[in-house]
Amino acid sequence: MSHVLLCAGASVAIYKSCDLASKLTQAGHAVRTVLTPTAARLIDPQLFEAITGEPAASTEFGVERRGPMDHIDLARWADIVVVAPCSADLAGRIAGGLAGDLVTTSLLALEPGVPRLLCPAMNSVMFAQPAVARNLAQLVGDGWTVVEPDEGHMACGEAGLGRLAEPTEIAERVEALLGG
Repeated sequence: MSHVLLCAGASVAIYKSCDLASKLTQAGHAVRTVLTPTAARLIDPQLFEAITGEPAASTEFGVERRGPMDHIDLARWADIVVVAPCSADLAGRIAGGLAGDLVTTSLLALEPGVPRLLCPAMNSVMFAQPAVARNLAQLVGDGWTVVEPDEGHMACGEAGLGRLAEPTEIAERVEALLGG
C-alpha cells in the first residue's frame, strides 16, 4: 500500500478529485487530502475523509491542526504527491517556491525523490497564457510530471483545452510513477 498525498487547488474541477480519491483508495492506497483554503470553500475536506477514511485538512491552525508540524508530517508520510486540480494560481505559487498555506508548505517539505504529479485545470484562455506555460515548464524542470488537461466543455460555459484530465487517467499515471 502506497501513501498518496492528494493536494487540491481551487477549481470547479475539484469534484473530480473526489472520484480520484475514491479510485486510489479502492486500488489499495492510503490517500490523505490537503486543500488550499479557497478550495475548502468549494468543497469540505470532510468529504475526502469520508471517501478515503484518512485525514483531510486545509489549514495548520485551529481545529484542523493534527500535530506540531503538519506540513512536515504530511511530506514525510507521502510516497507520491498528486496536485489535482492545479489552478493557474497554485501552479505559479508552487513554481515560485512560495509557502503560504498547508498545500504549498507540504510540497516544499517533500524529500527530493518523492514522485510529483501535477494536473492543471483552468479556462483555456488562462491555460494558454505565457505565464502559465513558464510556470509549468519550471515545474517540469523541477521534477514534476504534468498530466496535460483535456479539451472540452468547462464550467465557465466555454470549451477548449484546460479541463482536468479524467480521474482514471490520473490514477493510471499514479500507478505508473509508483512502478505498478
